[in-house]
Amino acid sequence: MDLTPAPGAVPPPPGGYRTPVRHGFPETPVETTTRLRPVRPRRWRTAASAACVVLGLGLIGGAATGAWLTGDSSAGTARSPYTAARAAWHSVPVDTLFPRTLKGRGAGPGGTHRTWTRVAVAADSTCKDGLDPLLLTTLRSVGCERLVRATYTDATRSAVTTVGLVFTEADASGMQALRTRFTEQKLGARKDLMPRTYAPEGTSAASFGDRQRASWTVNPLTEIPVVVLAVSGFADGRAVAEPQPASDAMASGAETDTAQAGLGHEAKGVADRVERGLRTAVAELTEQPG
Repeated sequence: MDLTPAPGAVPPPPGGYRTPVRHGFPETPVETTTRLRPVRPRRWRTAASAACVVLGLGLIGGAATGAWLTGDSSAGTARSPYTAARAAWHSVPVDTLFPRTLKGRGAGPGGTHRTWTRVAVAADSTCKDGLDPLLLTTLRSVGCERLVRATYTDATRSAVTTVGLVFTEADASGMQALRTRFTEQKLGARKDLMPRTYAPEGTSAASFGDRQRASWTVNPLTEIPVVVLAVSGFADGRAVAEPQPASDAMASGAETDTAQAGLGHEAKGVADRVERGLRTAVAELTEQPG
């Protein structure tokens, strides 16, 4: 290539910028890129590549099969109701587990409406700290992860109810076995299996002790590992000589003081609404990836 300066051109000063030489043809990839010569693939390379592909497909297929068999997936599958519910006692806000106000439309005697206001929430505890020994023994087959409780009063402040959630360690078969046992042996009607009250001082439930227990319910669930329990009584601290299970106190024609005061409806109504709220919270947790 001729690098002689054109006639009349002024050479650039030493170290100065040199104007690039302009050629009379465009710079295109076709003109400036050298086309590589195709190389014929060797047979051993082809065989090795094929083996790698087969091996890779085998590994992928094996992993997919394993995930299908075990129910595991790295894509973030939803948690099961049992997994989600077992952790709900600390993962669900307290105002969701035990709302400040519960609405009981048609939950009172004769279909009357009820409203319950939360008095206090107990610190989470072991079942040993919150259940009578015999009830604790009865629930031993399902284990106890945690117990949470709260106490409510009705709109007239004449009745108080403690509601509790026992989060168990059992699987679905264990919870079904417990429910079957409660049904066949009528354990829910036994007075020696009544839940304990939660009666913090300085509240309208302060005098709600063991002797004030009037009606109760204990309900082992099967869709989630939880036992829902509740016990009600008079807010004025009067003792009850013959407490009744909620099912008996709510029966048509029941004439005991407990039944006439609607305390069976109190225990059942509060328990049912807390249970519904828990089920809704667990359903939302179940939809979230685990």
